[in-house]
Amino acid sequence: MSTSLALQPAAGETLKRWHQMIAVGDLSRLPELLHPQAVFRSPMAFVPYESAAAVNLILNTVVTVFEDFAYHRELASADGADVVLEFSARVGDRQLKGIDMIRFDEAGLITDFEVMVRPMSGLQALGEEMGRRLAPQLAALKGRPA
Repeated sequence: MSTSLALQPAAGETLKRWHQMIAVGDLSRLPELLHPQAVFRSPMAFVPYESAAAVNLILNTVVTVFEDFAYHRELASADGADVVLEFSARVGDRQLKGIDMIRFDEAGLITDFEVMVRPMSGLQALGEEMGRRLAPQLAALKGRPA
């Protein structure tokens, strides 16, 4: 997917690198793109996960949970600091559609990564699998026992 959005230059470069990592299924360099205080807003949790370590853990896990993942559309905010990426994927036998809403700082680092998913059956399948794989780590990141 080419990136010809009206993003701020640094944000555009980060988005290009994000797409490259997704294309090869390797997010090992993701920490380079994350602001230290990056926040992940999950479709399954009301309270966001706050830290680059949390965002890295969650995104590196979800790329192993999603099957047949593909981005379809990209929309940028007027100020060029935000992008919305529409995607589709499968979790087991459940199809889902969703959006990634990503905010970048002036240096192009990801400061906020919010995900929305539909339908409910796809969201439930995603939540169950992510919980199975990450429950103890996510509880620790939020500072509470699993």
